[in-house]
Amino acid sequence: MAGSKRNKMKKLLSPTRALSPPQTADDEELMDDLLAELDSRDQSVQIQSATVLNDMQLEKVADDIDAAPKQDSKSRHKARQARRAAALADKFTPVDADADAKLEKEAREEERIINRTCDELGVKMHEINPDGHCLFSAVAEQLAILGILPSAEATYEATRRAAADYMQTHPDDFIPFLPSDSETGLMSPQEFENYCATVRDTAVWGGEPEIQALSRAYNVPIHVIQGESPHVVIHNPSDIPKTSDVKAEQVVRISYHRRMYGLGEPTISNWHPSKHYNSLRPKRSLTDGIKAIFSPSSPP
Repeated sequence: MAGSKRNKMKKLLSPTRALSPPQTADDEELMDDLLAELDSRDQSVQIQSATVLNDMQLEKVADDIDAAPKQDSKSRHKARQARRAAALADKFTPVDADADAKLEKEAREEERIINRTCDELGVKMHEINPDGHCLFSAVAEQLAILGILPSAEATYEATRRAAADYMQTHPDDFIPFLPSDSETGLMSPQEFENYCATVRDTAVWGGEPEIQALSRAYNVPIHVIQGESPHVVIHNPSDIPKTSDVKAEQVVRISYHRRMYGLGEPTISNWHPSKHYNSLRPKRSLTDGIKAIFSPSSPP
């Protein structure tokens, strides 16, 4: 692949270009050429093209476009093109056996630690759909279990809205911890408004700031079980001490997975290739199950 063409493709597919005006006819021709090269029978051409596309993080580009407040048919077409190219690039990327083996080992160890911690806490994992809303869906389900939200209202839309609204009304609690490209290193009021709107209205992945916002918005501790140390990370409303009992009952419990899931979800500021949240439901013993079945208040 010629150097000039490679540079043009990088410019076309770079994340900073993702939200710029729609691509020109020359841009479309470049993309068509690149896709054609990925379909080439020449393995060296396929690998070279795949390398360029992997450098461009096309899935992130597509998700950035999808997360934009304003979209048109051309931008949606560009997002579809980027996803198609990313899928082809992944297909032709040379396999790194050592790296794959290392990731598999890390995934097994993470699974072992999380399952052991769940057993110690008397909870079991309930898998949440990996659609970008996983944190908010997991917390919503937990809030329903605790009776904080009615089941019909326990949706990711509700928890996204609660997190965004809390952050928006408490900017000083969050702006110092959010990334910004400004000279001061702090988000401007407009940037922060955009951030909150993204949390509320898109499928962007949630992280530490959103967990803290949810804990405060619903006034409930959120405990995150993970493979890394500490294995239980406690997020508390501001009026509750940090030393909350990890086995307390009125607690939202979710699990955080870095390696167990082969998926990718976009954050507002970074790309995380395999991070995911699940809900942790209380285990019911056989005795409890039998009692529930034969309880007079149980439905037939």
